[in-house]
Amino acid sequence: MKSEKISSKELFNAIDQIYQEKGITKEYLIDSLKTALKAAYKKDFENTHNNNGENSENETKVNVIVPEEVDVDITEQAIKVYAVKEVCEEILPEEVGIKISLDDAKKITKKAKVGDKIKVEVTPKNFGRIAASTGKQILVQKIVEAEKDLVYTQYADKVGQIITGTVQKTEKFGVIVDLGRVEALIPANEQIKTEKLQPHQKIKALVLNVVNESGNSLPKITLSRKSPNFVRKLFENEVPEIMDGIVEIKDIAREAGSRTKISVWSNDENVDPVGSLVGKKGMRIQPIIDELNGEKIDVIPYSDDIPSYIINAISPAPILAIDINDEEKIATVVVPDDALVFAIGAGGQNVRLAAILTGWKIDIKTETQIKENVVE
Repeated sequence: MKSEKISSKELFNAIDQIYQEKGITKEYLIDSLKTALKAAYKKDFENTHNNNGENSENETKVNVIVPEEVDVDITEQAIKVYAVKEVCEEILPEEVGIKISLDDAKKITKKAKVGDKIKVEVTPKNFGRIAASTGKQILVQKIVEAEKDLVYTQYADKVGQIITGTVQKTEKFGVIVDLGRVEALIPANEQIKTEKLQPHQKIKALVLNVVNESGNSLPKITLSRKSPNFVRKLFENEVPEIMDGIVEIKDIAREAGSRTKISVWSNDENVDPVGSLVGKKGMRIQPIIDELNGEKIDVIPYSDDIPSYIINAISPAPILAIDINDEEKIATVVVPDDALVFAIGAGGQNVRLAAILTGWKIDIKTETQIKENVVE
């Protein structure tokens, strides 16, 4: 059978364009196209040979066996279809799809002998149209699938990390952020309530999770600016001593948009952990405060000694005494009368964050209350 020359210039131009714009390999696209064309050929073969309409009384319908093994050879000049057929002395009419006579086989290769399996070109005359139609469908489908896989792979590895995006728009359910290849969502419950993000604003956010949606939808990416881990990652990216493992962030307590307490520890006695995070003249902590729109950040030294740790957490309020109840994990902290409001903080925020940071219930009492034995 003479091969039909198929004008595939547009097809290969499309493959080249997809490769350049989408980053999808030519090999992947061509392999996908081959698979689809094999299926298309088998379907066309079955329709052509086995759907001849009603037979007359003198005609006997022959159901030709569809070849199982089919190969498609694709070049920029032509698309050819080959079926693998068994060489036989004689073949029945229904076996033309899977067998070839010895005489015909020898026309392909003189070395052919009975029992051999050889590739026989079987490109149909109308296969150019089939290839064009199938090619368009498969390329569109594979673009969608490949983009979905690429996006998922790219962002699934970033869960727990910080990425930068551009605010696209604000909806009731959250803020839509453009990441370039895909959009992400900061849900309402992961936003900092005190900040108003504006369209076109560049922001950083923590990748909470990436879910591969069913169908052709791109993966769903959820971001957060409210999570305490957002602050943790901002410092990890800003402070070389953390990246090098010299300084560790132990605990974080945060009321997003208002205040964060963060405790740090140094594995090198010559390195000040608090100074490492703050930086000379605040040069390290200030960019983080700016990113958080002025949120206050208290950096305190961590201690394995619980009383010392709690005192650090309450700071900068002055502490006169502390009593520890290990069984109930309650710490009673005594402060000067004029430092009570300072120790508790506006709306109880300072002591509340200190309790979250240390994991202890903290009861603040004044010197006078202790002397008078009055329970607040």
